[in-house]
Amino acid sequence: MKLTLRVWRQKNADAPGAMSTYQVDGISQDMSFLEMLDTLNEELILAGDDPVAFDHDCREGICGACSLVINGDAHGPERATTCQLHMRSFEDGDTIDIEPWRASAFPVVKDLVVDRSAFDRIIQAGGYISAPTGTAPDAHATPVPKPDADFAFEHAECIGCGACVAACPNGSAMLFTSAKINHLGVLPQGAPERETRVLDMVEQMDSEGFGGCTLTGECATACPKGIPLPSISAMNKEWLRATRKVRR
Repeated sequence: MKLTLRVWRQKNADAPGAMSTYQVDGISQDMSFLEMLDTLNEELILAGDDPVAFDHDCREGICGACSLVINGDAHGPERATTCQLHMRSFEDGDTIDIEPWRASAFPVVKDLVVDRSAFDRIIQAGGYISAPTGTAPDAHATPVPKPDADFAFEHAECIGCGACVAACPNGSAMLFTSAKINHLGVLPQGAPERETRVLDMVEQMDSEGFGGCTLTGECATACPKGIPLPSISAMNKEWLRATRKVRR
């Protein structure tokens, strides 16, 4: 395959950025999208140019590091992480636009790399769970109803990639935050800090400069792990319940 790549290049958060055009040839349809970028970077290095900076780690769809907007879609045309997107999803001769996440809370570090530490601070605001120290308890020592276990597991699948923020027209982080809150909210281990957790995490989310949620649903559509849109409604109910309890 021969492709035309239009890639966002930016030295740092303060420098102006622009799209640069590159031609790559000999791309196999079996390559992953990141392997295609590796090929581009090898050619740039051999030519004495600065390679394109992009985030990646596991390349197995687990870590969420591979944050790219491809032809206007977070992670590209498939509902998967960028590292699991393969070049068979494109045609020979295609022009592909590659950009970083676009959100004020995710400043550009360089080229396609953004600073997503705002997500880390939201997690840190949730604090710890109250758990006794000592030997590990038996798996069946604390019964959890099957619907609650399924609900928690569904939200625990969130990998914190930030696609929800990049896809949202408001740059909202509500889907990410709701996934983290709902994960622990229904489990016995998360019950002691249930109210303070949701209040503190929502407060931190707002302070990071993410936009407000208008339930357009783009976040859930872009999520590679399928976190559902009703997750946000569940978090809002938790927040209202906690607010009323604190006021009492």
